Amino acid sequence: MLGFEQESLGRHPKKKTSRNRAMSPSAEARVLMQDAWPIRRFGKLDNIFYHAVRFISPRVTKQFTPRRARSIWEGTARRIDSEEMDALRAAIIEEAHREQQELRARLADLDKKVAAFDARVAREAVAGKGE
Repeated sequence: MLGFEQESLGRHPKKKTSRNRAMSPSAEARVLMQDAWPIRRFGKLDNIFYHAVRFISPRVTKQFTPRRARSIWEGTARRIDSEEMDALRAAIIEEAHREQQELRARLADLDKKVAAFDARVAREAVAGKGE
């Protein structure tokens, strides 16, 4: 049957379902690396590669260089060793802890500011009643 219908013409039509496709190791490593060392925090790529090498080198047996970090960042690495992937996952955890500490410190500062503002408003209210 010809036409614009969505039905398959075959004898055993394939189901049109969305498959959960696995990401390639190099693409997954790229995402992990970009999440672990966000550019908004480090400013430029050279800083990211420096910190990535300092973090990953002690965790892998082979030599991990800035060039290797760049190839992972750009997604051009041909292969990713399991040690590198484990180190990248550890870096994600470290980044999450660091970000959590920063957020807690920021919330504590905001709590102090709100408390100071509330105290000032309360003093002004008491001073206004005394007049």
